[in-house]
Amino acid sequence: MKEILITLGDPAGIGPEVVDAALASGQLPEGFEFRVIGDRFAGIPGKPTRESAQAALDALEESVRLLKETDAAAVATAPVSKEGLQSVGFRFPGQTEFFADAFGLDTYGMLLTGPSLTVGLATIHNSIAEVPSLLTAQSIFSIGYLTADFLRRKGIESPNIAVCGLNPHAGENGAFGNEEKTVIAPAVTALNEANTASFTGPYVPDAIFRDAARGKFDAVIAMYHDQGLIPLKLLDFDEAVNVTLGLPKPRTSPDHGTAFSIAGKGQANPASMIAAIRLACELA
Repeated sequence: MKEILITLGDPAGIGPEVVDAALASGQLPEGFEFRVIGDRFAGIPGKPTRESAQAALDALEESVRLLKETDAAAVATAPVSKEGLQSVGFRFPGQTEFFADAFGLDTYGMLLTGPSLTVGLATIHNSIAEVPSLLTAQSIFSIGYLTADFLRRKGIESPNIAVCGLNPHAGENGAFGNEEKTVIAPAVTALNEANTASFTGPYVPDAIFRDAARGKFDAVIAMYHDQGLIPLKLLDFDEAVNVTLGLPKPRTSPDHGTAFSIAGKGQANPASMIAAIRLACELA
């Protein structure tokens, strides 16, 4: 029987209650064992502290140790506070980068998937000002390749993937920027030459997500964080799952944060946590 690890996240947030609700939901697949990691008593709901942040970090580090040293098949991580983690020495923008570093990965990616949309991100936790300089044909190729692999693991044999432009109107033939011609289009060509899936674009960013949500595409590659996650969370917030691509064992997470303002009040919706655990089982 395969074991799935589940971290509690920051115990001052909604992590413990959505994990408990997920485990009690009756909606998790049979044939798996679930091991919960973290100290739920290290925080008071709604009152984050350095102690609660340290408990979240300890749980992440323990999950990595177990993934490396045992037969644990995957991990689903409950929400953490990036600000809290960084106050106790966490040096990463988010959990995605933490897991990539823990496994020594140079090539990895962040993808979110829900009932309506699947979105891979060419850049992740970066300021808008940094995005144009960080976008390269290689970075777009990498997330495209990893996204196609994810879709095949989900049972889509020949994925059809749209690639966003960076600028309004996809640059309007250079009127609003030339990244579409100099960076994105060459990456699309390289992806098709690699025969990983069918890639088309760059598409106008403000329209392509509608087509994808209507089933024309299996996934969209977005150029930066909010370009992809605003439409996904608008449509799929309650059931979307964050996936770290490229790891030797799957890591998933709900698409929401710690929600300190409602922690302990019985208002947290466990649907995204349930979906994260279910996807971890599926990928495992």
